[in-house]
Amino acid sequence: MQFASNPAGGPAHRVGEAVVTLSDQSGNPLADTEVVVAQTRHAFGFGNIGFDVIRVANGEGVPGDAELADLYAELFNWATLPFYWGRFEPREGEPDTARLRAAAGYLRARGVALKGHPLVWHTVQPDWLLGRPLDEVERLQRARIRREVSDFAGLIDTWDAINEVVIMPVFDNGDNAITPLARAKGRIAMIRMAFEEARAANPHATLLLNDFDLSSAYECLIEGVLEAGIRIDAIGLQTHMHQGYWGEETMLAMVDRFARYGLPLHLTETSLVSGHLMPPEIRDLNDYQIPSWPSTEEGEARQADELVRHYRSLVGHPQVEAITYWGMTDAGAWLGAPIGLLRADGSKKPGYDALHALIKGEWWLPETTVRTDADGRLGLRGFAGDYELSPGGSSARSAICLSQQQNQTVHLTMEVEGHAS
Repeated sequence: MQFASNPAGGPAHRVGEAVVTLSDQSGNPLADTEVVVAQTRHAFGFGNIGFDVIRVANGEGVPGDAELADLYAELFNWATLPFYWGRFEPREGEPDTARLRAAAGYLRARGVALKGHPLVWHTVQPDWLLGRPLDEVERLQRARIRREVSDFAGLIDTWDAINEVVIMPVFDNGDNAITPLARAKGRIAMIRMAFEEARAANPHATLLLNDFDLSSAYECLIEGVLEAGIRIDAIGLQTHMHQGYWGEETMLAMVDRFARYGLPLHLTETSLVSGHLMPPEIRDLNDYQIPSWPSTEEGEARQADELVRHYRSLVGHPQVEAITYWGMTDAGAWLGAPIGLLRADGSKKPGYDALHALIKGEWWLPETTVRTDADGRLGLRGFAGDYELSPGGSSARSAICLSQQQNQTVHLTMEVEGHAS
């Protein structure tokens, strides 16, 4: 029996294997038949922010946007779309639902799964919330959660339910209406509100608790939430590395601390700089404001090397399910930092190609032709995900999902030209 196999295959726990038996509609095995096998999607979530795609999907793109969208879909299968309340609904009762639905549909049609970010956060809040009584703020926040999760159900079924709760009740960098509510209710009550409202609106949604504070304070919060009986579907971990790559040892030690809860881990916001590094004495990344932060040749080489090391180590961890990089392009990147995989002019940095060589190279089964045996069987071994099979010279197509760490037996019936039906 011949195998369609990716020689590299990826970490052992990411690899699945299947024996596939092909038969025609009369039940006769497709014996000694050439079959084209190709991977179509990863099970692992390789993501990025999809903010720039919103313009393309709504016919508002500027030069270079369409090319950026193509490069996005070529590499990533997961996108985070922005639902910052202050920008999504700058005027009360006028949410940006249509534009975001267009973007969601555009990405889904290209095989990209979606996450909304975030449903509750104390930053980027609408000004019209300020000065309202706390009970009214809570009512409006609850309604906002239900509206977005309901309006996008089926398009977006994964959400950062609440963001950065560790500092939420004590946040003092500007007025907002959510911090006073969090101070009055407490962190766990805020989390309960976010998760219960979102789950009521879409019982099938995957809901994350997300934070940048990866200290013991976040661990204590998670423990309190779990003890309170609040169901978390995944833990979100932000890793913006504007001051330099933390290194595999530090990163994996951090991941292991959060893996002990037995929940899937999502690296929700990852960034690596391709220019000079932010000074180490900066405690709040937002405090580093400079007129220009250019990408450099030396920095781009460093970024490419660090991206490969970072992704290899995290994909190698069994509880990490997704990594979302925080920027396709340097144009409009967070804090003006050169963290994108493309330069501001849209050209690819070495980091884009380095990631592509991993995700769509070493960890990807390209189109491969194998021959079935006398019983119509062939073998398939590769990185967990979706695959398409097609007998040579036929328009018939069948899709299977290869599960990681599983040996599967799959029987497919195909309508093939030249075979009796």
